[in-house]
Amino acid sequence: MDPITFLTYLAILLLVGIICTLLSQKIRIPNILLLIIAGILIGNLSYRGNPLIQFPDTFLTSISVLALVLIIFDSSSRFKLREFTNLSTYALGLTGMFLLLNVLFLTFFTLKIFPSSSFFVALLFSTLMSGTAPDAVLTMFKKTKNRIFELLEIEALINTPLVVLLPFIMLDFIKSVEVEYIFSKFIEQIGPFIQQFVTGIGAGIVVGIIVFRVMKKKYSETLSPLAIITSALLTYILAENLGGNGVLAVTTMGLFFGNMYVTHKVQLREVSAFFANSLEILVFILIGLIIRVPLNFVFILKSVLLFVLYLAIRYAAISISLKKMEYKFKEKLFMTFNVQKGIAVAVVAFTLTTLYMGGIRTILHLTLLFMLYSIIISTLVIRFSNYFVKTKVK
Repeated sequence: MDPITFLTYLAILLLVGIICTLLSQKIRIPNILLLIIAGILIGNLSYRGNPLIQFPDTFLTSISVLALVLIIFDSSSRFKLREFTNLSTYALGLTGMFLLLNVLFLTFFTLKIFPSSSFFVALLFSTLMSGTAPDAVLTMFKKTKNRIFELLEIEALINTPLVVLLPFIMLDFIKSVEVEYIFSKFIEQIGPFIQQFVTGIGAGIVVGIIVFRVMKKKYSETLSPLAIITSALLTYILAENLGGNGVLAVTTMGLFFGNMYVTHKVQLREVSAFFANSLEILVFILIGLIIRVPLNFVFILKSVLLFVLYLAIRYAAISISLKKMEYKFKEKLFMTFNVQKGIAVAVVAFTLTTLYMGGIRTILHLTLLFMLYSIIISTLVIRFSNYFVKTKVK
């Protein structure tokens, strides 16, 4: 591809992304929704039988890895163990229960409604759908106070690293076993699988200790932010080259950063968040552009049915894990409908587009549709939030 053509495509997507973001602020809806829709529309444009805009696989893979590393580091660095409150305990319980029920029931429903999906791929989808990112709630209720909003925020903080980490652990396991359902083969791969854990955690700890020990004393306004981003990338690369899990390595390093004393930590975190947020526009448009959902009425109808069952699972998880909180029915519905998918789910889905597995295309189609459904329903619920929850101005 001609470099000028390549850069033109990139500039067009970024320009469209900026326009969508400005428009979303004007009409007060999540920019994610407009970005994905813009990507879908652009993806369906063609010229002489070929897609109007397309990128080489190397570029897409590089963008997905870069976004993945920055998102993992940013989300895991915000998790502070010393600030673990009683509300955090409930949020952790909700995260665990939602993940468990998804693994048990959403996997089952996915296989029943979409038989073409394999068990492991359906399990991958169920794990990925356990992630939440109620950004619209947190943005539109800045000046109000309610424990439900705080709980949703903490839940998203806890489940984001898990949602990013678990699918890649599962992928490594699938590759190790080579999808052979032989017990002896399964036993043989337990050692290498555990080694991926140990190597990944070890790489994160080693790089974290070296980098942050230096940064405890010295800070450079220009070099320190670059050092953070570079060290996160190096951690991922080191772990992968040593046969470990790169996602787990970056998660470990992020936890180190979030729970260790580092001078000017707030400024450094803001810079990493800026780079992570800057990739959001590109990732959301690209995911809509690359994942082309079949415009089939039966497929769409089945996906809606699966999403309704998914909401039922969400409500069950809330009712079980938050039983002692004594929330009202309307409040539980508010939390049920706020399952908006964010950048973490988008990045994982974007990364999965570069893989070739049986049934993966169906799961990617469902992931994109679930993202759209969840954003639309959470936006509608927020519009009528007064019906569900009572808020106090801070």
